[in-house]
Amino acid sequence: MSSILNQRIIENRLKIGEIIKELHQMTIDIGNEELADTVSDLRNRVNDPYMFVIVGEVKAGKSSFINALLETDKEVCKVAPDPCTDTIQQILYGEQETTITVNENLKKILLPVEILKEIAIVDTPGTNTISDHHQEITERFIPGSDLIVFVFEAKNPYRQSAWDFFNFIHQDWRKKIIFVLQQKDLMNPSDLKINEEGVRKYAIKKGIEEPNIFSVSAKMEIENQPDSGFLPVRDYISENITGGKAPVLKLINNISTSRNVGERIEKGLQTRTAQLEADRRFRADIHETLEHQAVRSNKQIDILVENLLAAYDRITIKTGDELKNGLGFFSIARRSIMSIFNKSNTLEQWLADLSSNMERDLNDAMHEKLQSGVSDIAESIQQMAKIIDLKIRNSETILKNNHDIFGDIADRRSNVMRDLQEQFSKFMNKTENFVGSEVFSSENSAAPNLAAGGGIAVVGVILATVMQGMVFDITGGILTTVGFLFAGVTARLKRNKVIEGYQSEVTKGRIKLEGEVSEKLKAYVENIKIKIDDNFDDFDAMLEMEEKQVSELTTQHRRIDTQLGGMLQELEEVI
Repeated sequence: MSSILNQRIIENRLKIGEIIKELHQMTIDIGNEELADTVSDLRNRVNDPYMFVIVGEVKAGKSSFINALLETDKEVCKVAPDPCTDTIQQILYGEQETTITVNENLKKILLPVEILKEIAIVDTPGTNTISDHHQEITERFIPGSDLIVFVFEAKNPYRQSAWDFFNFIHQDWRKKIIFVLQQKDLMNPSDLKINEEGVRKYAIKKGIEEPNIFSVSAKMEIENQPDSGFLPVRDYISENITGGKAPVLKLINNISTSRNVGERIEKGLQTRTAQLEADRRFRADIHETLEHQAVRSNKQIDILVENLLAAYDRITIKTGDELKNGLGFFSIARRSIMSIFNKSNTLEQWLADLSSNMERDLNDAMHEKLQSGVSDIAESIQQMAKIIDLKIRNSETILKNNHDIFGDIADRRSNVMRDLQEQFSKFMNKTENFVGSEVFSSENSAAPNLAAGGGIAVVGVILATVMQGMVFDITGGILTTVGFLFAGVTARLKRNKVIEGYQSEVTKGRIKLEGEVSEKLKAYVENIKIKIDDNFDDFDAMLEMEEKQVSELTTQHRRIDTQLGGMLQELEEVI
C-alpha cells in the first residue's frame, strides 16, 4: 500500500509540476518579474521536503529553538549571531553533515537527522534588523514555504517589526502559521499566560481564527529539564505533518501557493478588464458623439439649403412673373411707343433692368441666408471637436501606474492617452486640417490666406468664403445665361419661347444649387469627422491588442485554476 501511495504522490508531483510550469510561463507572458521569480522558485522546490520557515526578531531565540527541535548534540544554528553578517540557512537531510554556501546571503546545511527526511527548516535573520538582501531572500522563501513558525521573545511578543512581517506572510500569501513564545524560562507563569493571550488576540484580530500558540524554552529542552514545552510542538508536527502526510501536504501547499498567485493575477485581470471595458465605452462614446454631431450638422445643412432654395424660388418666381407680364402684347406695344419719346423705356433696357434687379435680390438674399446658416454649421463642427477633446481629457483611468502586476500595461495606456491628447490638441490648432478639398479647389486663392486663422476657429470663415463663392458662381452662371437670353429678345420673338428658356435655366440653376451646396457641405462634415476619428488609430490598435491579451490570459488562468482545483480535490481525498 505504501509503495502505491508513493507512486501516486510521484505522479501527482509531476502533474503539479507541469501546471506550475504553465503558471510560470503565464507570469513571464504577463511580464511581471516578481511573480515570475516566485513561481520559478516554487517550481524548483516542488521536489523539496515539507518546509518550515522560522521567522522572528533578533534575539527572539529562533536559532536556539531550531537546535533544540532537531535534538542534535551540535549547535546547528549559531546562537546570537551578528545580524549584519547573518545568513539565511536552509537545513536539509543528508547522509553526512555538509555545509554548502550558495551565495553570501544563503547557505544549505545537510544533516543526518531523522526528522529532516520529512521536513526542511529555513532559519532567517531577524525581522527587525534584516538587510535589504536578507529581506528579499526571506520573502522569496515565504511563497514556497509550507509552515511558518513565528518565534517571539516570550517576555515581549508585541514588537511592531515582527507583526509587520506577519502581515506580509498572512495577507499576501495566507501561509499556515504557528506561534512560538521562546525563552519562557525567563517568565513567571502568570505573565506568560497574559502574553500568550495577547498573541492569541493579535492573531485573531489579523484573521487567524484558531491560532496555534506554543510556549517553549530551548534552554530547558537542551538541558533535558521537564516542561520545556517542546513535546506539544513535536506532537503538533507528528499529528499534522510527519507520519506520511508531509509529501501530500507539500503538494497541497504548492497548489495553495499557485492558486494564490493565480488569484493575484485574476484580481489584476479583473482590474485590467474593467479598464478595457471603460475604454470600449469611451471609444463607443467617441463614435456616437461623432455620428450625432454629424447628423446635427447635416440637418443644419439641409435647413441652409432649404432656406437658400426658398429665397431662390421667391426671387426667380417673382422675376418670372414680371417677365411674363412684361412680354405681353400690350406691354410690348406700350413700351415700343414710349421708347420713341424716351430711349430708356426700350424693351432691351427693361430686360437689362429685370436681370440686374434679379441679380441684386439674389445676392442680398443668398448672402443673408449663408451668413446665418454657415454660422450654425461651423458652430456644430467646432462643438464636435471640442466635445471630443473634453472626452479625451476626462477618459476614465481604472488601471493605475502603480498596479503591482499590470503597472507596465497601465504605463502603456497612459502613454497612448497622453499622445492622443497632445495629437488632438495639435490637430485642432492646424488650419489645414479644416481646409478640405471638398470645398476648396486647388486653384482657390483663399485657402492659403486662412492659415493665420488658427485651426478649428477658422471653420466659419472657411465655409462662409467657400459657400458664398460657390453659390454666387451658380447664380452668376444663371444670370449670365438669362442675360444672353434676354439680349436676343425683340418684339418679334415669341413670348412663350423666352419664358420657357428662362424657366429652364432657373430649374437647372435650382438643381445645381441644391445638389452642389448640400453635397459639398456634407462631404466636408464627413471628412472632418473622419479626420477626427483618425486621431484614435493608436488607441484603437492598443484596444485591439488589449482585447486579445486579456482574452488569452483569462482563458489561460481559468484553465490553470481548474487543473489546480482538480488536483487539490484529489490530494485532499488522500489526506
